[in-house]
Amino acid sequence: MAGKIVAKVERCIGCKACELACAVAHSTKRSVVEVVLAGELPKKRIQVHQVPGKKVPLNCNHCTNATCIDYCITGAMHRRNDGIVTNEDGPSECNGCWMCIMSCPFGAIIQDEETHKPIKCDQNCLRNHKIPRCVQACPTKALLYWQVDDLKAQAIKNAKNKIDQLYNHNS
Repeated sequence: MAGKIVAKVERCIGCKACELACAVAHSTKRSVVEVVLAGELPKKRIQVHQVPGKKVPLNCNHCTNATCIDYCITGAMHRRNDGIVTNEDGPSECNGCWMCIMSCPFGAIIQDEETHKPIKCDQNCLRNHKIPRCVQACPTKALLYWQVDDLKAQAIKNAKNKIDQLYNHNS
């Protein structure tokens, strides 16, 4: 089962190192220098948005109840056996209708300007690594990669800590 990329928005400085690392990881070359020398224009699958007072890295959450799968009219958007939601190498071809883009509540699916089809995080940059390239590249550790069980355990721990703080504060 694939892990989840978690963003700690308060740590993001908007440097876009994650975007660059993602694009290079999805290129035919494997270094920035090689990509530039080859004139290749690789596509990123993570975006850093600027909102008032914050920088927000957005990528696909590979939702359990993925609306992009439900709204895909061709059936191209699907869940792989490892839990990753993708529109590549699926049971049918994507026709570029963008229903998945419009239905994603996180805005994590973007339009490929060349093909006019949607592209999104596919975690294919994990092939030879245990941690996604975007997470590895983040200088402030604003992106974390957690297995789902670890993420649930951390959420429970955080909830217990908040309850303890409230209880101790009101005592």
